[in-house]
Amino acid sequence: MAQDAKPNILYIMADQMAAPVLSMYDPSSPVKTPTLDRLAKDGVVFDSAYCNSPLCAPSRFAMVTGQLPSAIGGYDNASTLPSDIPTYAHYLRKEGYHTALAGKMHFIGPDQLHGFEQRLTSDIYPGDFGWSVNWDEAEVRPDWYHNMSSVLEAGPVVRTNQLDFDDEVIYKSTQYLYDHTRHRNGQPFCLTVAMTHPHDPYAMTKEYWDMYEGVDIPLPKIPSIPHDQQDPHSQRVLKCIDLWGRETTEERVRAARRAYFAACTYVDAQVGKLLRVLNDCGLAEHTIIVFSGDHGDMLGERGLWYKMVWYEMAARVPLLVYAPKKYEAKRVKENVSIMDLLPTFVGMAGSSTSPELPLDGKSLMPYITGEVGLKTDLVLGEYMGEGTLSPVVMIRRGRWKFVFSSIDPPQLFDLIDDPLEQTNLAAGYSVKPSLRSSKPQSRDSSYIISSSHHCDSQHLSPLSTCATLSPRTHLVSCFSIVQKPISPPRTPEVQDQQSLGSAPDDRQYKNDNDPPIKSILASFLDEVASRWDLNAITTAVLQSQRQRRLVHGALMQGIKTTWEYNPPVDASTMYIRNCGKGALDDTEWLSRWPRV
Repeated sequence: MAQDAKPNILYIMADQMAAPVLSMYDPSSPVKTPTLDRLAKDGVVFDSAYCNSPLCAPSRFAMVTGQLPSAIGGYDNASTLPSDIPTYAHYLRKEGYHTALAGKMHFIGPDQLHGFEQRLTSDIYPGDFGWSVNWDEAEVRPDWYHNMSSVLEAGPVVRTNQLDFDDEVIYKSTQYLYDHTRHRNGQPFCLTVAMTHPHDPYAMTKEYWDMYEGVDIPLPKIPSIPHDQQDPHSQRVLKCIDLWGRETTEERVRAARRAYFAACTYVDAQVGKLLRVLNDCGLAEHTIIVFSGDHGDMLGERGLWYKMVWYEMAARVPLLVYAPKKYEAKRVKENVSIMDLLPTFVGMAGSSTSPELPLDGKSLMPYITGEVGLKTDLVLGEYMGEGTLSPVVMIRRGRWKFVFSSIDPPQLFDLIDDPLEQTNLAAGYSVKPSLRSSKPQSRDSSYIISSSHHCDSQHLSPLSTCATLSPRTHLVSCFSIVQKPISPPRTPEVQDQQSLGSAPDDRQYKNDNDPPIKSILASFLDEVASRWDLNAITTAVLQSQRQRRLVHGALMQGIKTTWEYNPPVDASTMYIRNCGKGALDDTEWLSRWPRV
């Protein structure tokens, strides 16, 4: 790759691909992904990459804009992304790139491009407001919610909607690469290829299903937790997916996971097709390949399926960068997120983002190249979709993951010693009620921690939470808020490992006199209060939901108005024509590659 030339960028996205099950992250995994494994071997692999919302549209909006979902109104799968918010497609197009999108991006509303100069396919999901969440009627299950049919009907198929879609996505993407080589001399491209697999339904062709014949399909590492012992948010998600009060048989769990693994292999094969075209067209050495996803899938872990929670299987995503002649192969252990991709892509193009414009993501180039730059080891996340009535925020820093909502007990996990998130370190702690203030949460609010008066902290199981709450509870009494000024928080590190002990049973996690956990929890609570005004976000979410429901109801009357993207096709410019295509020999010469 010439030093002064802008590299091409091929960004390949999988949908709902859980990083923990992939062999690039777990060598014992039975999932067959030889192409991705080869890219990982010679590429830069991020071992702790996360989505910024465990739901399709909000996650993708954060990814393309580099901003948190609440900052851009990306609340659920029927939210609009404002047209005046820059995406990486805008930045790269401004730098002279041809920007194209093939596949799923979940854009809603009239703007179906958001900076992409060309869109090669329609989306697989609706572009209207029909899937707006309704917190005003939280107990109602719309017919578009996930249900358990994907698990109950998992198995081999001849054809599905999803296969139709992804086969078209890959065909159009390969044609784009051929056309770029033949007709777009010297201009760099950024092609985003966004497949819908391995997203449910868990169904795959016999070709890939049979690759797992005789393979021991592992059951979830964390068995199904009795529903009355699940954390409150998970309880609501179980109701959303129509699993509350039901159990899934071991046979169906294995079938669903086998089909999911087969779908991962299908995705891997499609990546291989794209790489072959790059090689055939002489583009490989000039193209940076980035592979990632929008969120994961619980796949039955803890008895949960799909996404909508902050547990590792739903929140962690694959992320690798492959350009072996440009970037040295390495593994990056720090926490990063797909919200960091916008400034990263801009950095790959040799440019920089506008300092006057809001941006939450941080460039990953210091990790990729070793250049001097900010390394935060930080991921922020927000969930505001179905299954909650208040934002569920997440902070991932160092060894810690902290999850907070104003209607649920907080969760704190040490992912070094407890990678399966079996011990909630915040259980047994609560916030003392304050007599100084009864004001609702605001950005200058903070929290005071004490031993819980609502839990027996000496008799908590590893999966216990402080309380089981009604979904309609808007503030939990044991998490009262007191007003006090705070400075920008920084999560303290545990310097003395022996203060925590070498195993969960040895730690004084449940002891109110244990300063490490208590101070870490207090710091995270302060950080939530300083970063987010959860009451204001809740108000904005409700207003957006109500507006969209009204507008959608109106637009479905009379001549229905929808915004599905219809890729322009002009048959008069295709193949061989007597008008507008020139002489026959010229047409054939221009279409041939390599030319003679």
